[in-house]
Amino acid sequence: MTLPNFITIARFIMVPLIILAMINGEMLAAFLLFMLAGISDGLDGLIARHFNQRSELGSWLDPVADKFLLVSVFIMLGWLGELPSWLVIFAVSRDALIVGAVVLSSLLDNPVEMRPLLVSKANTMVQIVLLILVLADLAGLAELDGIVTWMIYAVAGLTIASASAYLVTWLRHMAGVNQPD
Repeated sequence: MTLPNFITIARFIMVPLIILAMINGEMLAAFLLFMLAGISDGLDGLIARHFNQRSELGSWLDPVADKFLLVSVFIMLGWLGELPSWLVIFAVSRDALIVGAVVLSSLLDNPVEMRPLLVSKANTMVQIVLLILVLADLAGLAELDGIVTWMIYAVAGLTIASASAYLVTWLRHMAGVNQPD
């Protein structure tokens, strides 16, 4: 266990606290905890790289913690009516399809290593910005309705583009295209 792994585990623990704060209408607390979770994500990566504390456990835990956080907050904001249901379905389905593809390819003895694509990184960044804006608006920190509306459509477009890019990558892998002999 390394310090970055402990920080990542702390991010896992923050997720139920964020959701509980949202359920209780404590949006400022939810916003602050979400920001703290984001800072912890950057911090664990920085420590892992700078102090050579990368680990196999961390390479699995970190992206799972990130997805747990994003998917949980997306679902909760959808349930609260603060994000459109269709957007929540797009975001969650994209992640489920990626996990399903990885599992299926492993079950078929053709494991695929899904590396983050540029469009996927952009999608994640825009999703995070959207969640920050919605939580900040709900916490009363700013009036962001116009920006939030624009960001909803940006997230939708990037989510579709990212899912499509991963699907093409996975199909090419399963078909044996561009694979070493």
